[in-house]
Amino acid sequence: MASSNAPEQDKYRHYLSEEEVKNTKWRFGVPDYSVVNKLFEEGRTKIWPAGSLEDKVQRLVKTWEMEFFHKTNFDDFKTIDPKKFTFGLNGRKGLNLEEIGKLGGGYNPLLQTSLPEKFRGYNPDGETNESSHRTFTTTFPRGFALEILHVYSGPPVIVYKFRHWGYMEGPFKGHAPTGERVELYGMAIFEVDEEMRVVKVEFFFDRGQLLGGLLKGASLDGSAEEAASNCPVLRQTG
Repeated sequence: MASSNAPEQDKYRHYLSEEEVKNTKWRFGVPDYSVVNKLFEEGRTKIWPAGSLEDKVQRLVKTWEMEFFHKTNFDDFKTIDPKKFTFGLNGRKGLNLEEIGKLGGGYNPLLQTSLPEKFRGYNPDGETNESSHRTFTTTFPRGFALEILHVYSGPPVIVYKFRHWGYMEGPFKGHAPTGERVELYGMAIFEVDEEMRVVKVEFFFDRGQLLGGLLKGASLDGSAEEAASNCPVLRQTG
């Protein structure tokens, strides 16, 4: 969640100390994960021992997601090597940071699709970093929590299974909130260098598992959805 009053240090993410926060350029303000951390603690199915491989991988992935969504200056990234980093989805060709930026950043690289436009539900080609952030933080005002379910191999090629979940308590693309839990399961591969910086990411999941849960709500008129997305509280989440 993004707010101007970040905690001194997040429990599950690195590089959010007071000094690090002060010297970083943020896209939506300093992220505050206190609300989604509560959702995570209430809904997780695994509690990994501190210092275990699973705990380290979970912290790495959560920190990488924080940087991927919230930092604007590549030089501020600590979890990746910006010069070598590539991102791949479901077997597609890997994208470097410049190519990710051309897609709009944010959720757009994660929701690439070859579906015809009228069947997409969410069309990343028509979204910016800001609009995608606004869409999903409005839909999930308590955030979209992440847990690592299983780690199949450790560094330098980390392979893991993950679960994302949140509650659809806001509208999504003209559909009313259902209040239901929406979950997404998938696999990922993180390749890291000798300094544990990520040089290659590949995700494998079905975007329909996420979008299917968001398109179930009744149709809304545009004014109702606009009012929710303009809520000052929701604008501070992410």
